[in-house]
Amino acid sequence: MKRVLVTGANGFIGTMLCKKLLHENFRVHGTVRPGKTSLLPEGVEPVHIESIDGNTDWKNTLEGINMIVHLAARVHIMDDIASDASSAYRHVNVAGTDLLSRMGAASGCTRFVFMSSLKVNGEERAKPYSERDMPAPLDPYGISKWEAEQKLIEVAKKTRMELVILRPPLVYGPGVKANFLRLIKIVDHGFPLPLASVNNRRSLIYLGNLVDAIITCLVHPKAAGETFMVSDNMDLATSELIRLMVEAMSRKARLFSFPPRLLKIIGKITGRSSEINRLIDSLCVDSSKIRTMLGWNPPYTLAEGIHETTEWYLKSADYFSTIFRT
Repeated sequence: MKRVLVTGANGFIGTMLCKKLLHENFRVHGTVRPGKTSLLPEGVEPVHIESIDGNTDWKNTLEGINMIVHLAARVHIMDDIASDASSAYRHVNVAGTDLLSRMGAASGCTRFVFMSSLKVNGEERAKPYSERDMPAPLDPYGISKWEAEQKLIEVAKKTRMELVILRPPLVYGPGVKANFLRLIKIVDHGFPLPLASVNNRRSLIYLGNLVDAIITCLVHPKAAGETFMVSDNMDLATSELIRLMVEAMSRKARLFSFPPRLLKIIGKITGRSSEINRLIDSLCVDSSKIRTMLGWNPPYTLAEGIHETTEWYLKSADYFSTIFRT
């Protein structure tokens, strides 16, 4: 039985990944902070790690581990308030990844799947990004992920450990937070949105599709040494995404036309340019490489993914509303 270590095992991606790995008869070890073992899916063997950085003590935890899926990271935060954001990201995302890979290779790990980010390639452009494009990260998070990739490539060249890098766009699904959840809430409350004239194209990936891609990259022989873009393989405009949401929630779309150029001006005036740009600019990936090379295709359609996500949201909303009424 293959033994796999999943870092960030109790997170948004890690929780579903661990459940699927267990279902596929992997023996799963998951990192979790001391005292948080209950947050792991049932059946996952806990690996108690206080923090993942360049000083993490992995002694005795990697023995017998065949594969590693490294999900844990200091995640991208808009308007990060860290006094030195670059150092903070590098401490976790670069030094932590480097140490884990070196110790994993020394312990006999044969396959290391690294969850990178589309931010390694860049931000907001009409032409889809592909693995052939020269990386051009713009913020400390994207830069740290790119630097982590370089560290991993160095380790893989010097050892027998096979490396696979995944660069997903925005990930959504049950348990999603941040901007995607905020948009669902706005749509649910029926607020009018000035996005009917927006003709951008965005790539997304449903959580279930990403988990399936990760497992494919764990086991497929041809994945070794490769970098893959992954997506739902269906790009859409923000207005189309909203219409899928309202349809899934049986709501009414409240979209009206407003010049995107003026929306950008309003974003600058109000200090919300990042949020506005995410709604009206394009950001796509060409995920044909993983489909051609590994024969991988997303098992869920984008519509199915949106339905599962909004269904989770509505159940959560009902739960919290019940609490507040009592």
